[in-house]
Amino acid sequence: MSFFAIFYDYPADSHLIAENRPVHREFLAKLKEEGILVGSGPFLDENGGALIIIRLNENATVADAEQLMNADPFHRLGILAGRVIRKWNPVLNIFS
Repeated sequence: MSFFAIFYDYPADSHLIAENRPVHREFLAKLKEEGILVGSGPFLDENGGALIIIRLNENATVADAEQLMNADPFHRLGILAGRVIRKWNPVLNIFS
């Protein structure tokens, strides 16, 4: 498996994020059901943003992860201040 860390940048007090969070979470729930989503959640400091960890097939690339995450309503609606997707190697982990 290939793992990817997706960092979302948005203000902690963004009303657009709050308004669209339910459809964003529906998108993530679908990824979880498909066995793609490993974990996700917002950062709890005053800087805002969130982290999403996904797993794709062994040969997947950042471009594959990007294509998948382009369907997230937060991205489609253009309400993120930024997004970074990086391939990640969880050397020590609890993932099965």
